[in-house]
Amino acid sequence: MTLRDVADAAGVSEMTVSRVLRNRGDVSVQTRERVFEAARKLGYVPNKIAGALASNRVNLVGVVIPSLSNMVFPDVLHGIGAVLDGTDLQPVIGTSQYDAEKEEKVIYEMLSWRPSGLIVAGLEHTDSARAMMRAAGVPVVEVMDVDGDPVAGVVGISHEAAGRFMANEIVARGYKRIGYLGSSSNADARAQKRYRGFKAGLAEAGVGLADEIFYDGASGFGTGRGMTKALLDRTPDLDFLYYNTDMNAAGGLLYCLEKGMRIPDEIGLAGFNSFEVLDGLPMRIATMDSQRDAIGRKAAEVMVANQLTSEVIQLEPEFLPGDTVRNA
Repeated sequence: MTLRDVADAAGVSEMTVSRVLRNRGDVSVQTRERVFEAARKLGYVPNKIAGALASNRVNLVGVVIPSLSNMVFPDVLHGIGAVLDGTDLQPVIGTSQYDAEKEEKVIYEMLSWRPSGLIVAGLEHTDSARAMMRAAGVPVVEVMDVDGDPVAGVVGISHEAAGRFMANEIVARGYKRIGYLGSSSNADARAQKRYRGFKAGLAEAGVGLADEIFYDGASGFGTGRGMTKALLDRTPDLDFLYYNTDMNAAGGLLYCLEKGMRIPDEIGLAGFNSFEVLDGLPMRIATMDSQRDAIGRKAAEVMVANQLTSEVIQLEPEFLPGDTVRNA
């Protein structure tokens, strides 16, 4: 299928078809509709790479995230899509599986297509990946995190501050024997930053972390249940459990309820991320809204503006007490 076929079907010149499909030039509404109708009927898809040779850019925005299975990132993608919808820009997704070397390869492949912009989750990258992003010549935005050394523009929250904030909320509600349940993976840099901020916040309030436990692999209800049982078997006098994610906290909540524990008086629980999918649990878990949708939207706005930037846009997480903490 060629441009000539569309031109013949629409009864216009190839140049007119080219102008219409590239949204260039002065072409009447009637002619545009005729060309689009002919293209639809023929199933014609324009060669964007060929059309990009003159501008050296295609209307794609590369989006590099660690995982599609982690429930954190669909909300970010939703925010990006909501802003790009209705523009000429289309997001293309790549995943790194929390592997810095794989992320470098994904960034290389994305930039080799000469996209109109690049959105990358996190601030931790290989030196080569950082060099490629600096030299990209298009808007680059790192998202989710502001605690570190950015390459270009940044949109996110401070995870260290979020950990401190959670510590302050827990201490203010009278909890003293506090346990932490999190991931052992250093690849999840944002969770590690919250963990450090949480411990620092407790120390500043004069409260030590009574115990902690870490897991390998994926988070989830089963992971949360297993960690909760192991930690409470080891340290039964804990009066608060802080989880690195709501998914683990949900498993911990179900375990504590099955054991007949009085929540939030006997023991309190909190997670992180504010996943709406957990709203159907017997109790609403105390959590922190990490502003994922808003992060995606603001990053996409930078892509639409098509401006190189080094601006740091820091959003503030919101504590949501739910039903699993005492009143302050």
